[in-house]
Parts: sequence; C-alpha cells; structure tokens
Amino acid sequence: MLSKNTFQLGLFALNCSNGMTMTKAPERWHNTWDNNVRAARLADEAGLEFLLPVGRWRGYGGETDSQSSNFEPITWATGILASTSRIRVFSTTHCALIHPVFAAKQMTTADHIGHGRFGLNIVAGWNAAEFSMFGESLKEHDDRYAYAQEWLDIVKKVWHEPELFDHHGRFFDLVGVEGHPHPVAEPVIMSAGSSPTGSAFAARNADALFMVINDLDSMADKVAEVKRRNPERRFGVFASSHLVCRPTRQEAEDYYHYIVDEMGDWEAADNMAAGRLTAQSSTAEQLQAHAMKRRNIGGSGTWPVVGSYDDAVDMYERLAASGLSGVAVGLIDYIEEFPHLRDEVLPRMERRGLRLPVAPEDHEDPARAKAFA
Repeated sequence: MLSKNTFQLGLFALNCSNGMTMTKAPERWHNTWDNNVRAARLADEAGLEFLLPVGRWRGYGGETDSQSSNFEPITWATGILASTSRIRVFSTTHCALIHPVFAAKQMTTADHIGHGRFGLNIVAGWNAAEFSMFGESLKEHDDRYAYAQEWLDIVKKVWHEPELFDHHGRFFDLVGVEGHPHPVAEPVIMSAGSSPTGSAFAARNADALFMVINDLDSMADKVAEVKRRNPERRFGVFASSHLVCRPTRQEAEDYYHYIVDEMGDWEAADNMAAGRLTAQSSTAEQLQAHAMKRRNIGGSGTWPVVGSYDDAVDMYERLAASGLSGVAVGLIDYIEEFPHLRDEVLPRMERRGLRLPVAPEDHEDPARAKAFA
C-alpha cells in the first residue's frame, strides 16, 4: 500500500447498509453518500492506508436485510477518490459481471481522478443469487478462477499496451482492442480467495492477498504457506476483522453482547451461512456453527477484535507477528466509532512500533511511485 507502517489498517464495507454487521441496533451504520465521504475523510486524515468496499448486489434478508442498500464499487471508489487526498481506495469488482475492456476504462478513469490511488480487489464470485440477477450462472469453482485470470490478463493489456491488440482465449474473443489513456500508476491488485485455487490465483497476481482468520495459533504457518506458493513475487498478506473497543474489556464485551446477542438479526446470519456454501471454501458444519453466526452478525464472518484499547493493540501485535501486513476493519458506525480507533488505538500502536506518527511526507500522492512510462 506504499506505506512505511509495520501493520497497516483500512476501513471495510462502508459502502453498504449496516456495514459489516447484521444487527438491529439503531446505531448501526446508515449508508448515505455523505456518511461515506465523512468516514473516508476521517480515515484519510488519520493516516489509514486504504478503504475497501464490498461488492454487493442484494441483501441478506431478515429484519435488517443487511447490505441491501449498497453503492456500486467502481463508481463509489471514483467519488471517494475525488473526496480524499492520500488514502488508497479500492473497488471490489466481480469480474464475471463486467466486461474487462469496459472495466479497464472505468478503473483508469478512477485512477486519474485519484492521481494514482486506485486499487482493484478482483472477485471471482460466490453468491449464486446475485449472479442470477444478471442472468449469469455460477461457474464451477476452479473455472471461476480460470475466468478471472483471463479477465485480469485482458485488463492489464488494456492498461499497458501502446498499440491495438487481439485476444483469443477460452472465455473472450476480442479484436482490435485499445485503451487510452493508461493509468497514472500501476493499480494495486488485491484478491481474497481462501480456497487453494483462490490462494494460488492471489499469489500469482495480487499485491495484497486477503486471508480469513479462523485460528490464531496456526496463522503464522498459513501466512508462510501462502508466501511459499510464489516466492519470486512480493506481496502483502492481509486479513479482515471487525473492531469493538472501549476503555475496559468488560465495557467492550458488554457492548458486543448487546450488538450481537441482544440485537442480532439471526435470520440474516442464517441466510449468509446458506449462501456462502456456494463459495465451496467452508463446510456446512463450519458455516452453521453458533460462533460463526455470531461473527456473521458482528462483522460478516470476519475475525472479532473485542476488548480494551490495549487488548486491540495486543491482537494487532499478535497478527503482525504471524506475518500479516495489516487488516481491513469493520466498525458498528464508521463515524461514531472512529474516535476509539484514531484517538486511542493508533497512538498505542505507534508506541508499540506497529505504526509511525502521521506526517505529510509519509502519505504523499502515490502518483510519484510506479508511474507508467
């Protein structure tokens, strides 16, 4: 992410109603454009490295219908890039639902608006109900990544090739393709495939690979295994999480209990578990476990970081020691909860050596780096 920080942080899923939660609590995230811009600017000013939207097309039902209100990620990223100055902004893009030549042009436009700060999170897809909205069927698991590879190869050629080119492949037959202008800077590519095939795709192509944390004790081995898959390439390994922190551990745990156990939308959590079976990366037993459904309600199945401010930094320090480069963070409300992260967690991370104090020169416009010839 062009950062000097040992452990990097970004905000996750602020482009969707409820954010990452499935809670009925009235203070849950309200997905308005003005709220998105305000939260993005808070993250930008605090020196966070990135903003990562969710690629979502329909909600999860239940009383909250979590994530049913959502902003399309490429246009969302374009607007956020125009509203910020330093932070990298990703688009989470379902490659099967948008033509690569069109997507390449959209992303180049966003990159120029952001002066080289655009990033692509490429998604092969898992939600069959969403694909049906487009009249598309979900391909077999490994075929999704074969398609994603060909799609990304075309996008990169549009970004780089100075002359017209043809492409004749398994999924695309294209003649006389061109794409000008090229991006200001090489867009950072992220991928979050958790299956062996998905991880291999990420190791081949991504600058940032996102993993799912299921077991802290085995994290270091899993990170090392991922990096061994392609030792010639340099890439960061990240994970996703949700954060509830307060001055004391008891306060945080009490609030998390309220958000999840008292106000949770369990029907929506059941729907998420059922839908994710199509991803073929988790078993039905794992998805139906009570602990996993609590994680679904608290943060869309991501790793919970719940405790005092010191507890949160202890967890980030442990994740950094396991080899992770950073985490994408979900908050109950990205504006109201942000001061806990900015004013309490970040200074503690600086004192532990996980992050540096924010200075203008640490967050220069990335257009200076990796510029195209």
